[in-house]
Amino acid sequence: MHWFLISIGVGIEILASAALKLSDGFTRIGYASLTLACFGAAFYVMSLVVRTMPLGIAYSVWAGGGIAGVVLMGAVVFGQTLDAYAYLGIGLILAGVVVLNALSTATSG
Repeated sequence: MHWFLISIGVGIEILASAALKLSDGFTRIGYASLTLACFGAAFYVMSLVVRTMPLGIAYSVWAGGGIAGVVLMGAVVFGQTLDAYAYLGIGLILAGVVVLNALSTATSG
């Protein structure tokens, strides 16, 4: 269940990051409000995740998924250009998430 929740939380965080960009420095109140609501919801979901998943693993997956998702969303939605190093970095982040998911035997304390 925590993997489902962390996926939802990362998705909400990516939406919050898009709204943050669109808020134009919090000058557009609708997008600014959406940013705050989404980041609040994302942190709430994270609080549920760390009940059953080790904090270090949860935060690593959360950060990795968020970074990769925001970079890709920036390219697709906002037309930001990615170079070979950006793709390499995203690939390494995703590889780390796969290793944590598939091989880690860490337990929650």
